[in-house]
Amino acid sequence: MSPFPIHRPRRLRQNPFIRSLIRETKVGVEDLVFPLFIREGEKEAKAIPSMPGIYQHSLNHLAKEAKEIFHLGIPAVILFGIPRQKDLLGKSGYEEGNIICEAIDRMKQATPELGVITDVCLCEYTSHGHCGVVAKNGAGKKIVENDSSLELLSKMAGAYVRAGADMVAPSDMMDGRVQKIRDELDAAGFKETPILSYAVKYASSFYGPFREAAGSAPEFGDRSSYQMDPANLHEALREAALDLEEGADILMVKPAFGYLDVIRMLKENFNAPLAAYQVSGEYSMMKAAAQKGWIDEKKAVLECLTCIKRAGADFILTYFAKEAAKYLE
Repeated sequence: MSPFPIHRPRRLRQNPFIRSLIRETKVGVEDLVFPLFIREGEKEAKAIPSMPGIYQHSLNHLAKEAKEIFHLGIPAVILFGIPRQKDLLGKSGYEEGNIICEAIDRMKQATPELGVITDVCLCEYTSHGHCGVVAKNGAGKKIVENDSSLELLSKMAGAYVRAGADMVAPSDMMDGRVQKIRDELDAAGFKETPILSYAVKYASSFYGPFREAAGSAPEFGDRSSYQMDPANLHEALREAALDLEEGADILMVKPAFGYLDVIRMLKENFNAPLAAYQVSGEYSMMKAAAQKGWIDEKKAVLECLTCIKRAGADFILTYFAKEAAKYLE
């Protein structure tokens, strides 16, 4: 005997307005965050070949871009910096007045109501492309050193918040970075600034286009020593629990579409807001298929965003945010 009452759902599928009325999962433009790449200099935006429709924006282009995003109804952006100079410690990422600090100031002047989230990670600013400080172990092998990275990451978060960021989002996956950033912000008087933690970030093959966009490909090895194994599910519970204990306000799963089961598991186990990041590879694959005429881009984009929301995400970071905002009008 079925535990569900007997009814005839087919009758409810035949009329579009009825389908709309009983739809269980709905995506709105207010659920979207648009990632922005910011490069130094004053020239116009530069196209990213592997991500059609996405650009590296120069500082003088930001006001126009911010106004367009805001007028589309998208509530927030997340910023990634592309500096002129990189070094072993990623100094250009945390020194006062850096590229992201300047970008925050210009965006807030243009559109004060647009939420500005800043990614906190060293990979875009280090010459070796890793997310933390590189050192050598006892055997002389290069490793990413966890503890010495925390001080630099907390300095970066502090610089961004002082510049006017509304929220910081550590993506480095170093152990203890949420606590270190929370302590830094609290001591500086920013107790009310929330942390969006990339709590569950997998060592995914779908980040390739981002590394071109941000110039952050690792010089040696990969990031599997500090990002999660895609084969692991329950490890996500431990990562999320640790970050919440350290002071994270919102959890994030990255990538999104291949990890819907992880999103659902976190939603069922934690009473905390949950984000998901539809990453560059997911974006680029869909764009390529749409350009070939193999899929209908509008339908595919809205379907994927609906699936991510259905799995349990409260909001979605996506390079499709601007297109989706127009589709949802």
